[in-house]
Amino acid sequence: MNEPARRPRRGGVRWAHLATARDVAAVAGVSAQTVSRVTNGAGNVRPETRQRVLQAMGTVGYTPNAAARTLRSGRADTLGLVVHHLTRTGEAHVVAAVAETAHARGYAVTLVDASSASVGDLNQAIFRLPQGVAGLVVLGLETADLDGLQPPARVPVVVADSRTSALPSVGFDQAGGARLAVEHLLGLGHRTVHLLAGPDDSLQASQRAEGWRAALTAVGRPVPGIVRGDWTPASGYAGGRALAADPDVTAVFAANDEMAAGLLRALHEAGRHVPEDVSVVGFDDIMGEYLWPPLTTVRQDFAAIGENLVRLLLSRVDPDAVGDPVTTLVPATLIVRASSGPGPRSS
Repeated sequence: MNEPARRPRRGGVRWAHLATARDVAAVAGVSAQTVSRVTNGAGNVRPETRQRVLQAMGTVGYTPNAAARTLRSGRADTLGLVVHHLTRTGEAHVVAAVAETAHARGYAVTLVDASSASVGDLNQAIFRLPQGVAGLVVLGLETADLDGLQPPARVPVVVADSRTSALPSVGFDQAGGARLAVEHLLGLGHRTVHLLAGPDDSLQASQRAEGWRAALTAVGRPVPGIVRGDWTPASGYAGGRALAADPDVTAVFAANDEMAAGLLRALHEAGRHVPEDVSVVGFDDIMGEYLWPPLTTVRQDFAAIGENLVRLLLSRVDPDAVGDPVTTLVPATLIVRASSGPGPRSS
């Protein structure tokens, strides 16, 4: 007779299909209860023991059963994250902060990318999330139709948005940041400030344009026509060529750093020096210190946005938490570098 095939081993433990917590315990030299405490994120485990258990999990190929943990603990331990334009640097920074903060609080993160910023596509992405998430974070909502968002019933949701709405939200002071940029340039003696704006279907671009316009009109300065881009360096370069050809342009507020980078190249190619001939201020502070000249810009605290989104969501996940919807605005900060300087002297 043929002998039955021997089951393969991992870490010296025989296994047939899925490794178990007992297998992990045997390899790590601890009890099954200790393995359970590690997988549930309990704090009463010594660091060296926790590390040994985690290494044993990798050795035997053990994946904790999320459904079983939910039944035992009475709570889900995964947060859903819906995002659009993940390739944008700013959104990527917020996603990283959300994940880091969630993990520090004992939650995993499941990410779904929406195909557009429309409410319909965001809802489709929400529907693709696995069942049983404890709460939901929505990024990239650039539409006015906040009421059309359809999170799962009884699942707490927070949105990254700077508007006051029925949904708890954390946003950045877009208009306030734009005002800081314009006031800085006007304070340097420039007669007015031209705008290299984002796309006209973007909520963030509209809010920055509103802040730019409000800062000019508040002190009775001319409001030039808007030059539009699409957030990319290429669009900043194209718009920058038109701005560089206008001798009356002495100060430009670019609605993000990437368009500012294209603008700087266009000004250089046109023989217009920064900041001697034209001052430039960007928005985001994602690359400004590495451009030439180093870029004055409005800093978005992406880490603070992500951290506050998770904290706000977990305050809703707690079944004992009560409170009205909250809108939190992270304040803007102006970072002054070499790309902005005094305006031309009046003759």
